[in-house]
Amino acid sequence: MAGLDWFNEARYGMFIHWGAYSVAARGEWVANRERIPRDEYVAKYVDNWRAENYRPEDWVALAKDAGMKYMVLTTRHHDGFSLWDTKQNDFNAAKMGPKRDLIGPYAEAVRSGGLKLGFYYSPAAWYHEDYPGAYFRDWPGDGDWKDDATRERFIEFYRAQLIELMTNYGKVDVLWYDGCIPGNLRSPAINEEVKKLQPDILLNERNGEPYDYRCSEQAIKPAPRGVSWEACMTLNKHWGYTAADHDYKQAGDVIEMLLTTAKSAGNLLLNVGPMADGTVPPESCDILREAGAWIARNEASIRGSDRSPFGWHNELAVTTRGSTVYLHLVHCAGPDVCWAELENEVLSARFLATGDEVAFEQDGPRVFLRNLPDPLPDAPVCTIALEVDGTPTPATSQTTFWIPG
Repeated sequence: MAGLDWFNEARYGMFIHWGAYSVAARGEWVANRERIPRDEYVAKYVDNWRAENYRPEDWVALAKDAGMKYMVLTTRHHDGFSLWDTKQNDFNAAKMGPKRDLIGPYAEAVRSGGLKLGFYYSPAAWYHEDYPGAYFRDWPGDGDWKDDATRERFIEFYRAQLIELMTNYGKVDVLWYDGCIPGNLRSPAINEEVKKLQPDILLNERNGEPYDYRCSEQAIKPAPRGVSWEACMTLNKHWGYTAADHDYKQAGDVIEMLLTTAKSAGNLLLNVGPMADGTVPPESCDILREAGAWIARNEASIRGSDRSPFGWHNELAVTTRGSTVYLHLVHCAGPDVCWAELENEVLSARFLATGDEVAFEQDGPRVFLRNLPDPLPDAPVCTIALEVDGTPTPATSQTTFWIPG
């Protein structure tokens, strides 16, 4: 599918959860989890949101330093507070809080930076008068609507908002649905309308057919072979800014997540939660830039990766592209490493970051990497590129899902 070419080449994007809940600094579900009445939510958080240091060009610069190729921002989360000047109600950033449209500058900055533009949108809206209720511990079911007329009004509300997003901000590359209510939201008709307004847009599957790719959340779950997919993950434990959460993944963790998605021909959409003022926490910036420096040296092993046919290994991860096999030394004891998976003949071996040759021997499927230096020439993961004769093929196919634990 031609429209997915850029997506399957990119392999890495930035997810951004930012809204009035960032003022609370206790996560994006704070209104629901704490059963906050609308008036209280407005007085404490919406009215105190200034976004005074919001410079989306800084977000774009960070994404590019990190090696990301697309960005997805929460235009409206489940609280129903829109970040643009929607004409459907006054519960939006142009009328309250920051008192300006926050989506326009973001869209302009992303396109100017040469990245692909993504909008997150949640049909759920806890405080909307026609929504079944703000404090469901999960999504409301079909029987929770007041009546059919109420549901129809709500469907028209979210449809009209999507039309605004699809017509007011130029070309949009991704619409990332979330918070979709089980049951009939007329999603096929609305998704088709979105596609007419934005013919090249990619939709995830969370609002039903038609869609272009599948996603998994806080877990890396590859889609079936031949289906484009993405795993969305947090950098710490939360999506929206949470002041007390300093449990960050490190650069090596980010790289390993990226290798795990890339080896199964999937993307990693990694989240940051900017603070209320619009700045990304320094810890997030440092981690993303460190991982990004590694990607800059090793991106040939990530971009446009094929679905690797090779199984797990105690010391390394494997990605493939064309006739090249990339061995990523994650836990290397050295100075010699044996990889015993390959049916093909190895033609050459080199460190990807430096281009220096690596000594090797091959005995059938066993490939021995010899005399590796200490320390290795790249960190936190060192990648060796093997050029092989033909399409990389395993000597023995993996037939179970068992992994070491």
